[in-house]
Amino acid sequence: MTEPLAGTGVSNASVHANLTAASLVQQAMLRGEGRLSAEGAFIGITGQHTGRSVADKFVVDEPETTAQIWWGKVNQKLEAAKYEVFLKRVRGYLGSQKELFTQDLYAGADPKFRIKVRLVTTNAWHALFARNMFIRPAESELAGFTPDYTILHAPELESVPAEDGGRATSTTLIGLSFAQKIIAIAGTSYAGEIKKSIFTVMNWLLPAQGVLPMHCSANVGKDGDTALFFGLSGTGKTTLSSDPERALIGDDEHGWSDKGVFNFEGGCYAKVIKLSQEAEPQIWNASHRFGTVLENVVADARGRLDLEDGSLTENTRSCYPIEFIPNTQPGGMGGLPKNVVMLTADAFGVLPPISKLTPAQAMYHFMSGYTAKVAGTEKGLGKEPQATFSSCFGAPFLPRHPEVYGKMLAELIARDGAQVWLVNTGWTGGSYGTGSRMSIQHTRALLRAALDGSLAQVEFVQEPFFGLAIPKAVSGIPANVLNPRDSWADKAAYDATAKKLVGLFEKNFETFAGAVSDDVKAAAIKAAA
Repeated sequence: MTEPLAGTGVSNASVHANLTAASLVQQAMLRGEGRLSAEGAFIGITGQHTGRSVADKFVVDEPETTAQIWWGKVNQKLEAAKYEVFLKRVRGYLGSQKELFTQDLYAGADPKFRIKVRLVTTNAWHALFARNMFIRPAESELAGFTPDYTILHAPELESVPAEDGGRATSTTLIGLSFAQKIIAIAGTSYAGEIKKSIFTVMNWLLPAQGVLPMHCSANVGKDGDTALFFGLSGTGKTTLSSDPERALIGDDEHGWSDKGVFNFEGGCYAKVIKLSQEAEPQIWNASHRFGTVLENVVADARGRLDLEDGSLTENTRSCYPIEFIPNTQPGGMGGLPKNVVMLTADAFGVLPPISKLTPAQAMYHFMSGYTAKVAGTEKGLGKEPQATFSSCFGAPFLPRHPEVYGKMLAELIARDGAQVWLVNTGWTGGSYGTGSRMSIQHTRALLRAALDGSLAQVEFVQEPFFGLAIPKAVSGIPANVLNPRDSWADKAAYDATAKKLVGLFEKNFETFAGAVSDDVKAAAIKAAA
């Protein structure tokens, strides 16, 4: 068997290598890392960091890669010399621990494009998280396993900013070296950093191989038709792709190659705050069983979960192997996409529940990556919705310039003839606080009509504010729902709110207008002259 710390730069005599889920849960309980729910899911509490530490993520500035990286707030520069000091600190810390846990895993269901990942961590539950999240090799494949990328995970270690680089006011540091192929994480127990660091790596590697990496979920219908669902947190990406009538390929990260779509992962990481057993039975059931990792979920003394309780964070999470969902696509691969769905949770309540996009509009909305945040989903927000724009629906994970991914999407849509839809899972009948959340039953019905081809056959009309083609009538959907203006009692208030959002789109377009073609510029949302 391969030496579990080979190539990591860490030396430690006590290593638990590639333990199974049951063994990892046992170790986590023996070590007092958390507790079990009434149904046997492991509950981990992450303390100070209950989400990604965006301001503490740094990319090492190295001669081999510096010219191709999108430097700025997303990819902050970390001096190579500082990174070496930080790396030495992390390796020394890991080497000094009584026990370490390693997992050897794959990222990428397509063998042609997959990478081998080795996680070295101090906690059994973080090892379980990674084992759930990534693709688990067959036991025979572990012999001679040599990682392409290594994650050195030291959540309890505090970095020293003056010596290690990073922010002067923070002892948390996530440092990614593309040249050395090492990710070092210190000062945060939030498990999502493990997942997203490898997503960033895939976003770096795949464009050079002609594959578009995407922050999206994907599923496939009974006739083999593949659909993609782009969307930021809270838009319903995981929920809507977990459809009993369609096989799930994956819930969050995929690649689009010349052969089709493939999942990067072997698990799901679902947001479970206020999760409804009735509306989302697949995710609910997966979250109530042994082997699942629950992050910052509240339970009573007997382990009974309270998914309504956001006292620790609104970003409560459930991480489980994809096979916990009953209807999944074997092998994590599907054909070329027939439909592409871009999800937004428009808290202003002015976007239609579904609209059909032209290729130019598709490129525009992909580069915009719009949704809106409201109080109750993130701390520190007031009563008014806040527009959020995230290029390619995943700006925090893009090491290359967004236009690299945008141009690839435009080329793939043109090549493969995919139909693109914009779907609003946010508010209707008024903005957040006045209107109501879009009915998930209406959203599912409209999506099914889009994916089975029937929606493309109905008559579409263009609404005046955003230039979107919306269906005039759909069986089973109230007419006033299809046209958002009709759902508002106060039409003047709708017009004012729509104009406000148009202005926000227009302002955001300035950030990427110089990188798109004339047809995309013509399709951009703008105020009437």
